[in-house]
Amino acid sequence: MWKFLISINKKLIYAIPVMMGLGFVFGKCVDVQTVKQLKSLIVPLTFLMVYPMMVTLNIKHLHEGIKNVKLQLVTQLINFLVIPALAYGLGLWFFPDNSYMALGLLLASLLPTSGMTISWTGFAKGNMGAAINMTVIGLTLGSLLTPVYIMMLLGAKVDMNAVLVVKQIVYIVFIPMVLGYFTRSYFIKKFGQKEFKKTWAPRFPSLSTLGVLGIVFVAIALKAEKLSQDPNVLLLILRPLLIIYFVNFLLGTIVGKLMFRRGDAIALVYGTVMRNLSIALAIAINAFGEKGADAALVIAVSYIIQVQSAAWYVKITDTIFGPPEKEFH
Repeated sequence: MWKFLISINKKLIYAIPVMMGLGFVFGKCVDVQTVKQLKSLIVPLTFLMVYPMMVTLNIKHLHEGIKNVKLQLVTQLINFLVIPALAYGLGLWFFPDNSYMALGLLLASLLPTSGMTISWTGFAKGNMGAAINMTVIGLTLGSLLTPVYIMMLLGAKVDMNAVLVVKQIVYIVFIPMVLGYFTRSYFIKKFGQKEFKKTWAPRFPSLSTLGVLGIVFVAIALKAEKLSQDPNVLLLILRPLLIIYFVNFLLGTIVGKLMFRRGDAIALVYGTVMRNLSIALAIAINAFGEKGADAALVIAVSYIIQVQSAAWYVKITDTIFGPPEKEFH
């Protein structure tokens, strides 16, 4: 079973479109009330995505990343000033008559970093310590600032229960973070660091993948009827998303090349481009009622672009930044 799950984790670029297709078929073939009941699965599925990721997070490596304050500061400036501003502007431009799709763009931009930030940085042989630090800082800041940004930028256009948004963030970010830390400590104490790293650590990301696929399935199923009536909506969603990811990769690459060494530059790119889309999905569906499904559709489509672009970028990192540095092997 574990080998099968790990293989799926390595083939997300195929698995996500398949789950989107299955979600669409389910949403069209099953009665409306049954489809609506899928919403109750979002929080447990998000917990399944976030909790395993937190178990694999080695907090003890944080000191390696925190050494470079400049890198962390530049990363978070991009994450919480540049990209949200771009997403907000594109939302107003492409979705002037649908504030909830604009909300989807904003939510995706406000929750940076995920376990994939660390994974892709590792694949590209970047600075893992910095990536871990970016993940913790990005998740924490994003969770605290998201309600504030939404209220300031879209508060007059969407029905938002700030208390409910905060509760969702506590349930799907901070509680899994604490539980993940204690689970990791328990496993290392019971099996030892070497056995944990060899046997158990590779398994947890595959559990996260199940959560991701489940959430994508639910998000598409909830919007299946609308998609069947207006399939062009997917093309409309793709345009601003492609712009955001292109600008994000380009900006991260230029800033990284000009300001940092290879390992730090790669961490910067993946620390700003990779968004925690599962948490954004959970907030969209659970905190904004029926209309939140429009935001969820935008976020679900983001998965395809994010995973594919991250994989492509790994292949060109040596061309852009040169060969790996020894200290990050």
